[in-house]
Amino acid sequence: MTTTQTTALRPAADQTVHSALSMEARPRRPSALSASLTFGWRALLKIKHVPEQLVDVIGIPILFTLLFTYLFGGALSGSTGDYLQSLLPGTLAMTLVLVSVYTGVGLNTDITEGTFDRFRSLPIWRPAALVGALLGDAARNLLAAAIVIALGLAMGFRPNGGVAGVLLAVALLLVFSFSLAWIWTALALVLRTPGAVSNASLLFVFPLTFASNVFVEPRTMPSWLQAFVDANPISHLVTAERGVMHGTATGGDVAWVLLTSAALVAVRTAHHPPVPQQTLNERHNLSMPCGRDCRKPMNAASPPTWHRHTAAGARAGYRRALAA
Repeated sequence: MTTTQTTALRPAADQTVHSALSMEARPRRPSALSASLTFGWRALLKIKHVPEQLVDVIGIPILFTLLFTYLFGGALSGSTGDYLQSLLPGTLAMTLVLVSVYTGVGLNTDITEGTFDRFRSLPIWRPAALVGALLGDAARNLLAAAIVIALGLAMGFRPNGGVAGVLLAVALLLVFSFSLAWIWTALALVLRTPGAVSNASLLFVFPLTFASNVFVEPRTMPSWLQAFVDANPISHLVTAERGVMHGTATGGDVAWVLLTSAALVAVRTAHHPPVPQQTLNERHNLSMPCGRDCRKPMNAASPPTWHRHTAAGARAGYRRALAA
């Protein structure tokens, strides 16, 4: 084809391209709130398509409330009804702390599968996908809290603080679990597999929840263990929950939980220090999973290496994108 023929074909090609493009105005960039709510809706849709995610949300509240009430109630309080008044706020806190672990597991799954590579290419607020996932998991936590309270009421739990006290206690728990979930997201960006995130998170959660004042008063424990329980943030959370539900809470109890929640978010945010603005070429490199050219074709001899390379690069790229 000659140069003259090529030049003659260009207007026709340009006209075809322009006809394929939309002539409408380009949509505005979504706000941070809009993008976060959209990703929160995505988290809820994942539950719709994979309802097995609700197994822990439904099973853990029922198991903990029934098991610990009838296992320890008669021995520790002489009556399961009396013990339930003290236990239920504790099992409510335990349930939401355990359920919050799923936030890190879900984030790590998205990173490993490469989903966050596509999110990073969108013109949206960068932490929107992370904040949206936390908002979606807040709905899971709310469902777990509703199950615990409904079951407790059926078993004889009667909060002296009334409906207002119960609602305030649930709101306090949602704030704390939302803040704690930020710590699990940090693990999700570091560890390689969802199973590793789950195991590492539970390794922290179980000592904190069982070595607390959920089941017994700390004064019955050895002095060294009592010191740990008194400093345990879960103990302070349970104390505030009991006080709010029964109308005996002080401003200091609630303030301590709110300050701890703010500290957890601050620690998670400080994990990603600010970085200088990248150049256009560096932005282009960030579009690749590992920040460098890894577009070699997959072959039968190297899928495992390719997968680890891509997943690790996705975590590194997402950490840089959050910090930017």
